[in-house]
Order: sequence, then C-alpha cells, then structure tokens
Amino acid sequence: MDLRIFTEPQQGATYADLLRVARTAEDAGFDAFFRSDHYLAMGVSGEPGPTDAWTTLSALAVQTERIKLGTLVTSATFRLPGPLAITVAQADQMSGGRIELGLGTGWFEAEHTGYGIPFPPLAERFDRLTEQLEIITGLWGTPAGQTYSFSGKYYTLVDSPALPKPTRPIPVIIGGRGTKRTPALAARFADEFNVPFAPLDMVVERYRRVAQACQDAGRDPAELTLSGAQTLVIGTTDADIARRSAVTGHTEEQLAANPVVGSPARIVDQIGHWREQTGITRLYLQVLDLTDLEQLELVAAEVAPQLS
Repeated sequence: MDLRIFTEPQQGATYADLLRVARTAEDAGFDAFFRSDHYLAMGVSGEPGPTDAWTTLSALAVQTERIKLGTLVTSATFRLPGPLAITVAQADQMSGGRIELGLGTGWFEAEHTGYGIPFPPLAERFDRLTEQLEIITGLWGTPAGQTYSFSGKYYTLVDSPALPKPTRPIPVIIGGRGTKRTPALAARFADEFNVPFAPLDMVVERYRRVAQACQDAGRDPAELTLSGAQTLVIGTTDADIARRSAVTGHTEEQLAANPVVGSPARIVDQIGHWREQTGITRLYLQVLDLTDLEQLELVAAEVAPQLS
C-alpha cells in the first residue's frame, strides 16, 4: 500500500509550512507529497492567504530529493492547457522526474468569483477538461522534432513545437465521485483513478464503474492504479484521537466511516479491510494541521511497516 501525504494549504499555510511537511514526509519514507489546488479557504480565514500549487511544487522540486510531488487535483478552469503542459513538464525536469498531475473540472465557485476566474456550467467544465486532457497528453506525447495541432470547441493549437518535454511520461490522476463522465475520462486518459473522502460502499461502486469504462474502451482495468483520499486522525491515546478529530470539523459518523481514524492498530486493520474489499493500492492521507508532524511520524513508525 502506497501512503501519500496530502495537504490543503488554502486553509492557511506558508511555503515554509509546506516545505517542512514535505521534508518530514520524505524523511519518514512516504511515497509522495501532494497538495490541493485551491485559491480560497473553506470555513476559515485562510490567512496568510493561498499559495499557487505549481509555484509551490516547482520550489519543492528543488528542495526535496526523493519524494514524488503532485496535485489532487488541479482545476481545468485555472489554467490554459498549453501553458499548464509547459509548467508541469518544467517542474518535472526540476524534480528529476518526480511530478504527477491530478486534473479535474473544478467545483468551488466562490474561489472563481473571488479571483476573477470564469466558472462555466458543469457540462462545459467537463468538456473543457476532456479537451485539456487530450491536449496535455498530446503535447507531451508528440515525438521530438514534430509539431502538435488540435482543434476543439474551446481550445485550438496550431503547429505547436510541443516543448518542453517531461523527463518521462507524467502519471495523470483523475478522480471524483461522478458516475459517468469521470470514469470514462479515467479509462481514456488516466494512470490512476482516485475516489476522495467516500465511504467503503461508494468506493467499491466507483471502482466497478471505472473498470467497466475501461472494458468498454478496450483497456485492461488492471492498468489503472486505484486510490483514495481520507482525513488522517491517528493517536496512541483516546485523548490524542479526540483532540485531532476536533481539528477536522468532521462528524462522528464521518469519522467512524474513515479507515485512517483511530489507533495505529485500528488503522492497519481498516486499511487491510479496504484493500480486500476494493483492490485499493494507494491512500492519500489528508493532513489538516500542518504543525502536527507527530501524526506523520506515527504513521511511518507504526502503520506503514505493517502494510508493506
């Protein structure tokens, strides 16, 4: 089971905070450090303010050595596909080949209106996401010395030199709870399919849908890495668990359905159960209190060794 650290810096974090968490995750042996791509906090002030996901990851690329880096997920509404392909490829070069790209439709309307970003209806956002995925993977996959052109409803590229190239094929992550278009896009473009913050029965059902979408597209479902994201709440005492649970703002029902809430032993058992029931092989552990690095060290010492 790959364990990855996932942060939500729009809730209030500086670059120094993120660097400290990324280096702690790297030193503790986690597979990857990921961050959200949001420009507005949810339910809090968000001070000192948002940090740009790809600016952050580019800096982390040169200030870490081993850990993989990526977004869960970049919003297709935020950036044009050509410049995004350049940005991600450059970050990958800077990291020596450790970048991964999660890409989605975007959903948080308030951050769009707050920063002057157009927010079209959902159907159009899915159409734009589809074109972006085709363009970005097309640019990266164009052989050196050749050009790339694309003519779509929303984007047109003419004789692009399709540069720069990433150091290797960058893994593309598509996720969400959508029942039709999301699985179809994952079957077509993704290396990994992620179902975030969902109960076990929903995860099973969404994995079934993406497997069917792969079969419908003539693709082997086994080619897709199946992943999930859950909020981490770990402690060796009831008091620690209660204190960290309070930080999340989740209800008791939500926490009870979460496989990474509780003692290390409970978390190991629950992850094993989820793996048996779903086939999941990767978990993103959402860390909301970026000052509480003890959580990461506890997972690394008492959970990760039992899941290898």
